[in-house]
Amino acid sequence: MAKAAYHGTADLTHAVAAEASGRHLACMGLAEDVAIATAEDGCTVVPVRDGDGSFAPG
Repeated sequence: MAKAAYHGTADLTHAVAAEASGRHLACMGLAEDVAIATAEDGCTVVPVRDGDGSFAPG
């Protein structure tokens, strides 16, 4: 469902900024966090779990 919503949203940053959590962040002076959180391909690393379920460098 999340994937369908993502692909069906023309402007993800605007959609997130317009909903309750996005507006709350803006009121706290953190509107730029929405842009960072919705940036596509903004990170070159992916969290990986090791054998015991802990996060490991990956």
